[in-house]
Amino acid sequence: MKLLLDTHIWLWYAFEDTRLSDDLRGVIGQDTTEVWISPISAWEVMLLVEKGKVIVEAEPTEWIRDSLTALKPIDAAVTREIAILSRQIKLPHQDPADRFIAATALHYGLQLATVDQNLVSAEWLPTIS
Repeated sequence: MKLLLDTHIWLWYAFEDTRLSDDLRGVIGQDTTEVWISPISAWEVMLLVEKGKVIVEAEPTEWIRDSLTALKPIDAAVTREIAILSRQIKLPHQDPADRFIAATALHYGLQLATVDQNLVSAEWLPTIS
């Protein structure tokens, strides 16, 4: 399985948060799962830390690097095609992070791990919760 982690799923996995289902935690941890992360998620984590909504024990850039080193994801590079697609997709809101992450999943043919109902309810977007 090729799985793009939405930002909250990455954080829940990294923090061993109980909001992440055991099933999804297991899928992410399987050797056969290709885990992908968008650079938009790193940007979003930085914003969450700056706003005090997420607390990390290290300097934020160091925490991000350490977390990604432990997870060993594939970097889902943002391309101009993804930027264009992010404006073409139908979502009920204009959140740029959600739009880029959804467009990234489509562009690379990945299943998006998310519990965000705005994304889960998009019939055109393959998701796993």
